[in-house]
Amino acid sequence: MPVSAGHVLMSADAVGGVWQYGLDLAGGLRRRGYAVTLALMGPSPAPEIVAAAEGATGARIVPTGLPLDWTAGTPGAIRDAAAALARLAHEVGADLVHLHSPAFALVEFGRPVVAVCHSCVATWWDACGEGPLPSDLAWRRDLVAEGCRRADRLLAPTRAFAAATQSAYRLPAPPVVVRNGRAAARAISADLAPHAFTAGRLWDRAKNAEALDRIAARLGRPLRAAGPVEGPNGEAARLSHLHLLGRLDDGEIARELAGRPVFVSLARYEPFGLAALEAAAAGCALVLSDIPTFRELWQGAALFVPPDDDAAAARTIEKLVADPARRADLGRAARARAGEFGVEAMAEGVLGVVRPLLGAAQARIPGEAAA
Repeated sequence: MPVSAGHVLMSADAVGGVWQYGLDLAGGLRRRGYAVTLALMGPSPAPEIVAAAEGATGARIVPTGLPLDWTAGTPGAIRDAAAALARLAHEVGADLVHLHSPAFALVEFGRPVVAVCHSCVATWWDACGEGPLPSDLAWRRDLVAEGCRRADRLLAPTRAFAAATQSAYRLPAPPVVVRNGRAAARAISADLAPHAFTAGRLWDRAKNAEALDRIAARLGRPLRAAGPVEGPNGEAARLSHLHLLGRLDDGEIARELAGRPVFVSLARYEPFGLAALEAAAAGCALVLSDIPTFRELWQGAALFVPPDDDAAAARTIEKLVADPARRADLGRAARARAGEFGVEAMAEGVLGVVRPLLGAAQARIPGEAAA
């Protein structure tokens, strides 16, 4: 039986894009000879979805029932979850731990810890809140700050978000930037769908779904929206004009994107934006909010509008739908740019950070190295 290049314990949740990130990265690591155990936190998908994900990635997926850092009720619940992850790392013989939030890097794991800054309450509040950080978010911010100090390495998906993270937690250096990645879409229609499309956690005020709803009222065509309108903590969006599709699985999203609708995101806060990347990979023309992360990733391959200018967004969408040549050009540009953000590039970027840590860990604790 071939010897593994190393065993990585990854944490992830299935509420948003971290689930897809975790599956894609786990598959990339497995193709490079690494054993991967994926500790799934928060609400778990149905058993058949977990089994299909295991088959597709080659990773072992362990639903833990542990709370997410942003849904846990107390600091003690997060510290207990971190301790449970440390025990799991020991039980599976992991050489390295890859956390989806620095908030869980609060205990001694006995092996190197890499934490990914996908998002956090402090930077979210900076973009979406008003006034001082509420007390229920302040203690979460403090735990993330502690985890940032304790982790051996921090990663972030964009330079803009790395800088925001450094500023929010007064870090001596920004996290290392490793772009998120998705595979290119396979089926693309020759015809352009005569509507617009968006996808994401519609209940999250960062996604600015209420502005999209107002824009939908201005349009002479549907603005189709995929994603939940209610969140795990009781958050909800009241939407009257969007054509709501509910939560769609990967195949259903792919079918929506195959017609290359105009993809719209007016997010106020987006550390990366996997939905925009998936749309770009399908050849959709992009209309995006003018925020630093989207500019960094899509400058020259998308149209940008202020997130609060409903009229400008509606005019931009209508003009694109009415101009197939311009729309096709933008779709080609977006697809070409998306090709730079692939799964294999993401896996290699992570391994560029992980390999030196793994080598040191395996030399120090050879008895726990995975076979």
